[in-house]
Amino acid sequence: MLPLTMRSEAQDDGSPEKRGNSAMAARGVPILDDKENVMAQIDPALYQTLASYNQWMTVKLYAAAAKMDDSARKEDRGAFFKSVHSTLNHILFGDRAWMGRFTEVDYAVAGMGVDLYADFEELRGHHLAIAEDIVAFANSLTQEWLAGDLVWISSSDQVERTRPRWICVTHLFNHQTHHRGQISTLLSQAGIDIGVTDLPFMPGFE
Repeated sequence: MLPLTMRSEAQDDGSPEKRGNSAMAARGVPILDDKENVMAQIDPALYQTLASYNQWMTVKLYAAAAKMDDSARKEDRGAFFKSVHSTLNHILFGDRAWMGRFTEVDYAVAGMGVDLYADFEELRGHHLAIAEDIVAFANSLTQEWLAGDLVWISSSDQVERTRPRWICVTHLFNHQTHHRGQISTLLSQAGIDIGVTDLPFMPGFE
């Protein structure tokens, strides 16, 4: 496996971006500026593992949240999206938004922070369904597809953006984990233990 390309100080042209890159390189942070070098290390198996992990954790998250009554799930607990229920909705929103961009499937989405489903069981059913879709999507990935660019227009500001597909797919899973962590904290504060969440202890690894 090739090492990630590191920018050197000699490449610093004085611009804020290059100064930032040089500072990161000095700290040992890789700057991903060599597409061939980076793509040699992007293995679709990583995303297949993360998709399985997401499916496992989605089941666990809803099982834990089901221990709350509906009013407790929808109570404003100070999270960014306020409640357990709304944060679950936001994870589903993110999954649908990105999967729609990746696959061109017309998943129903609402605006940022707008609950897709008020009913908990309906929300759970749709969330588990897209977790299955993500597993199927991950199983279809190739290095060639990941190496290309994704072009989309954001619904929030109508700006067209282009990013490497592998970065966007990585973000899909990172976004899920970020907000699951928020829900796990809210559940813990309510006295509900979600259980084991560590990737190495996912079923199939033991």
